[in-house]
This record gives sequence, C-alpha cells and structure tokens, in this order.
Amino acid sequence: MNPDLDLDLDLACHLNVLVPDAEPVRLDGALATLADLGYRRVVLPPLDPGETDPAPLRAALARHGLAPITIAGQTPDADVSSDEPEVAAAGERALRAVLELTVALGGDQMNGVPYGVFAHPTAPVPTGRFDRAARAVGRVADEAHERGVTVTFEVLNRYETSVVNTAERAMELVDRSGSDHLRIHLDTFHMAVEEADLNAAIRTALPKLGYLELGQSGRGHLGSGAIDLPAVIARAIDDGYEGRWGVEAFSRAVLAEPVADTLAIWRSPFQDGGEIAEEALRVIRRGWSESTAGRRAHRLARGATT
Repeated sequence: MNPDLDLDLDLACHLNVLVPDAEPVRLDGALATLADLGYRRVVLPPLDPGETDPAPLRAALARHGLAPITIAGQTPDADVSSDEPEVAAAGERALRAVLELTVALGGDQMNGVPYGVFAHPTAPVPTGRFDRAARAVGRVADEAHERGVTVTFEVLNRYETSVVNTAERAMELVDRSGSDHLRIHLDTFHMAVEEADLNAAIRTALPKLGYLELGQSGRGHLGSGAIDLPAVIARAIDDGYEGRWGVEAFSRAVLAEPVADTLAIWRSPFQDGGEIAEEALRVIRRGWSESTAGRRAHRLARGATT
C-alpha cells in the first residue's frame, strides 16, 4: 500500500474522540490535530443554541480550515414524534434552532437524532408517531436545504431508540417524510447490532445515504474489533458510495462523565484521541486501497514509476 497516493475522501471526525467538549481551552489543539491529519470536517457535540456564541467557534474552525457538522436531538418536552401537539411543535422549533446555529457556524450538514428522544425504549414506536416524526423532520430538511444545509438522521440500535434501527426502516422514514432533501446517516457500530449484512444495508440506503460513519464494536480503536471495516469501506466504494465519511470512537477517559453515562461508555479503550484519529486514517486508506478505485490507482502509480 502506497501511503503517498491521494486519498480523496471527504472525512470527518467526532470532536469527542479527542476532547470532552468544545471549550476554547481544548478546542484549538484538537482542531489542529484533525487538520494536520487531513480531516476536512469535525462533528461537534450537541450544543445548546441558546447558550452557544457561534462567532468564536466559527473563528476557531476557520483558523484550522475545518467545516463543522452539528448534532440535533429531541427531549421529552420537545419531541416531534409526541402525541401532544405542544410537545411536537416544541421539538420542531428545537430542530430549527440547531439549523440556525449550523448556518451561523458556517456548516452545511446537520446530523443527529431529530426524529425522537435518545433513550432506552420500552416498546415499538406507534405508526402514528413514526409518521408524525417523519413529516416534521422532512419539513425541517426542506427548510435546511433552502439555507444550504443537509439534514441527515442517524440510524441507531434497538437499545437507544425504537424509531429507526435499520437501513430499510430509514428508507421508509425518508419516504414518509415527503422530503427530497432528507438524507440517511449509517453508523457501522449500530449496524453491527441490527443488520445481518452491513454492505447489503449500505446498498439499501445508498439512494439516500449522505453520511457513513465508521465505529468499531467496542467503540474504541477502529483497527481492532468485530467489524472488518476495511472490507466494509472497499465494498461501499465499489457499490458507488460517494458521500462523506465519519470517524467515531468513545472513551470514558476522554468524555465528560454525564456524556459517558448517557452513551453507556463504561470503559476507557484509549487515552489519546489523536492516535485514534490517525489510526482511523490507516484503516480507511486500507479499505480504499482494497476497492476497485484504489487498486486502479496503485496500478497507475506503479506504471508511472517504471
């Protein structure tokens, strides 16, 4: 594998891989690390639009040439899937507030779980709530499109939501949304729980897939775990995926304790997030090199040097 070959993929890394929050005292160092490694984007942790001054954060991102991806979510008193009209309306307002913050930060992508509350579910979501959430998220996605922002929703495992757990269900949500602009966010960590075949799931979502996030079974090092990430990457590229890629890993040694508790991160698989971000690039490069495009690039490179 030739490390000098250009890896022309649009890569993002979650900020919480490196630091617990977006506070200025830690932010510049983390952004510098990601920029030096070659990442183009950084996924910010969930921010409260009412408590966030976008100007210094936008300036820090600009200093390092990184574009932000924001995360939107819902709460019990602001949930687009709710049967209570006031709560559902509050949920939609909350999504629009994150959209405004995304625009203020200069971002063009809003990730997250916009369709319901991130919590341990105790029952399947009723059809009415699913449809209501889909339509609300679709309305926000259409408004976001007019502002130059793409809304992507993450497909989670059964222990974090009962709304959307599979690529097939995600495609159903897009269809019910009525939006031509809503996109799907798949994460290999969650897919390994729910999907019988990760690449088949990627192919299912491919027409609406906007973000493919790479995470290992243990939430730590991408180079070791139950998921053959290079094989997933190679097949996704060969199947025609041309969207953005994300890197995500979590360690209790890095996260703030309340966040670690919420995400059920009980262990510390790593201490240095910079090393994780660097290792992830090697995993991605290996996957790209095993794809048809990567093998072709290697052949051309060998031909150019003979």
